[in-house]
Amino acid sequence: MADTARIRPGTGHSTTGVAAPSRKGRAPGRLPVLGHAIPLRRRPLEFLEGLPEHGDLVEIRLGPQPAYMACHPELVRQVLLDPRTYDKGGPLFDKVRPLVGNGLFSSAWAEHRLQRRLVYPAFHPSRTASYAAMMCEEIDALLGSWREGRAIDLAATLHALTVRVTTRTLFSTTADARAVADVQHCLPIILRGIYRRMTAPVGLLERLPTPENRRFEQARTRLRAVIGETVQGCRRSGADNGDLLSILVSARDEESGERLTDEDLRDQVMTLLIAGTETTASVVAWTFHLLSQHAEAEEQLHDEADRVLEGRLPAFGDLPALDYARRVVTETLRLYPPAWLLSRMVTVETELAGEKLRPGATVLYSPYILGRSPGLFPDPSRFDPDRWLPERAASVPRGAMVPFGAGGRKCIGEAFGMAEATLAVAAVSTRWRLRPVPGTTVRPRPEAALGTGPLRMLPEPRHFGARRTHP
Repeated sequence: MADTARIRPGTGHSTTGVAAPSRKGRAPGRLPVLGHAIPLRRRPLEFLEGLPEHGDLVEIRLGPQPAYMACHPELVRQVLLDPRTYDKGGPLFDKVRPLVGNGLFSSAWAEHRLQRRLVYPAFHPSRTASYAAMMCEEIDALLGSWREGRAIDLAATLHALTVRVTTRTLFSTTADARAVADVQHCLPIILRGIYRRMTAPVGLLERLPTPENRRFEQARTRLRAVIGETVQGCRRSGADNGDLLSILVSARDEESGERLTDEDLRDQVMTLLIAGTETTASVVAWTFHLLSQHAEAEEQLHDEADRVLEGRLPAFGDLPALDYARRVVTETLRLYPPAWLLSRMVTVETELAGEKLRPGATVLYSPYILGRSPGLFPDPSRFDPDRWLPERAASVPRGAMVPFGAGGRKCIGEAFGMAEATLAVAAVSTRWRLRPVPGTTVRPRPEAALGTGPLRMLPEPRHFGARRTHP
């Protein structure tokens, strides 16, 4: 059963400190056949932000099919902590699964339990230090290539960085330079195509032989081939390279004795590539965009970097001392969570906020909605990393901050992603101050991940011990 929040008798309020969920409503503006597909495609964030005013559980239409948006943190917890009742699925996932395979992200509950047991050893905390060493090497090489006054597209640069980090931790020496280049080229095309297919009201447009659809299919075919070739090479060598793929190839479930097949491995690698690149790159890009607009937070970050690192680049052992950098990343995740819209499918007849749901019904939740709710976060539009000081974070209602999900399906790579983002933010802050190119306009791009789009920035060198006052 779900671990739902308790209600204080006679108060109508939950132990989270927010009113118990009870309001139900419907989103306005539904069109025949299309439902709410047009606002979801054209202005999805604005559409989502307006839903809580209509209720704690709001009915919307994905094309002609109804779906229910959980806008209250207790409802989100109820959904996430009961994966049998609220399984992966629904119109959004049904379109994604054939594209990315049946890996940890998209598999159904029963399959996910076995997959997680098989994949977990690759993400055991004891391995994080070796992964972090590869992260630091790649970050060091990237920062050494920057030049004062030479503009960079930070979003594209960080995406290339996270692709290199993820392919190294996945494949180590198994993948050659051509394979890494193919991954770097194909992933953005695939991610854009996945989002377009998720939000299309009918499945016709993606089947037309347009140039964009052809590019998508070519990229997907090429990436699957690269992964397949790499998996076969790892199986043939039989060597333990200390990378994720070697661990997955040799993994055996203690309960069933099962191993991952080549198809299983391909699906897991595809999942980890998608989850480990676009998401972390987006978070770090948004972090530096926010820091460029908040001089006081940037100064505190620089002070911590100078105090902890004394001019050197960070290593895995520095993470516990980089507390402010971690809070900066966490606050960015609240404002711009990469996984901004997710869905579940009801498997048995149940009830949510008093609404009877039948098997097959779709329930949605949005970390973006929750993170910007004034009922959950005071002054929610304010960038305030100190929200995540222990004494203040304790007052955040359960279920209000779920950028990595919760329960048995919580992202298995959370520690990996947080380590990579924190190390990158601290490393950049040690050597560089980033300023937006004049005239740069940044608007959120809600696609497969919530990205910045092109983010043109100018690096200014920093030197240990040298302070600079900003107006």
